[in-house]
Amino acid sequence: MNSVGPARRTALPDGSPVWLVTRYAEVRAALADPRLSLDKRHATGWAGFTLPPALDANLLNMDPPQHTRIRSLVSQAFTPRRVEELRPGVQRLADRLLDTLPQGGPVDLIAAYAEPLPIGVIGEMFDVSMEDLGRLRGWTNDMVTGSREAAGAAIVAIHHYLAELVAHRRAAPGADLLSAMIAARDEGDRLSEDELTSLAFLVLFAGYENTVSFIGNAALALMRDPGLAEGLRADESLLPAAVDELMRYEPPAPVSIRRFPTEDLTIGEVTIPKGETVLLGLAAANRDPERWANAEALDLTRAENPHVSLGHGIHYCLGAPLARLEATVAVGALLRRLPDMSLAVPVEELRWRPTFRARGLVELPVRTSSAR
Repeated sequence: MNSVGPARRTALPDGSPVWLVTRYAEVRAALADPRLSLDKRHATGWAGFTLPPALDANLLNMDPPQHTRIRSLVSQAFTPRRVEELRPGVQRLADRLLDTLPQGGPVDLIAAYAEPLPIGVIGEMFDVSMEDLGRLRGWTNDMVTGSREAAGAAIVAIHHYLAELVAHRRAAPGADLLSAMIAARDEGDRLSEDELTSLAFLVLFAGYENTVSFIGNAALALMRDPGLAEGLRADESLLPAAVDELMRYEPPAPVSIRRFPTEDLTIGEVTIPKGETVLLGLAAANRDPERWANAEALDLTRAENPHVSLGHGIHYCLGAPLARLEATVAVGALLRRLPDMSLAVPVEELRWRPTFRARGLVELPVRTSSAR
């Protein structure tokens, strides 16, 4: 990999040309480089995923100063205290889901645990009904794995739902995250309806899809090496570091969101022309042997772990504390409650999501000899 340099020109599955950056040092630097814009107005020839304007006005499409303003307002609703207050609810939900798993199996851990856990957390954050949660879960799955027509219909449905939810919370605020986002203001400034709707969409989509993939990937990694799982079970104080290592080893998003140089940009010895599409290889950077000792090994006791799975710089994941909380609770509950969980099919028969943007399982059939 490193012999051909940190950046090379390649193509996406649809034939679209992109530049892919893969070495850790260059990826980390690029993540914080203001010359790499997230604003699609700086792109030449990028088609990408089409969203309604009211869902597109989010932090993944913005540069400063607009990004700075929006992030400053939204961060008021994502304080460490507010995130930590969610822990008991996340734990109760994880335990309740595991209570319902049939003993012995087989059972699909994705459908029975990895999917309902994060959507349930989002439901609690937004204070929405179980019926609405089911619809949101279906629409989000259609966006990722459905046909083009199903994905388009799901986007329209999510847009209408979130716009109505924002309007309702504006009129009758509660103690939920969306109400906190509505209430956030700075010297009279506040989020507009479109900004709120698009940010709610970002919380829903990123908070759901990435967490589903992480839980499945982590469960699979621990089943493939029972010794690692046993070590964590014996000392749960290792769990936070283990979660970071699992994020490094198998990130749910192998590449960053696309970026566009605002000027001709040299990475390594390669000059990328202004406006062309750049993808940063997070998974490749996380296993760069020039940065990591035993890069291909899953080492749950790795002390220093500045992986880039959650980004770096001003676009570092705003929901990182919540992502770590959910991941820690989800993995910890599996270790405690299902100590003898094992794969119900050979590893080679597992099916992965058919997209380069996400590293996640379609299904994870397991057998469960429960410790309940």
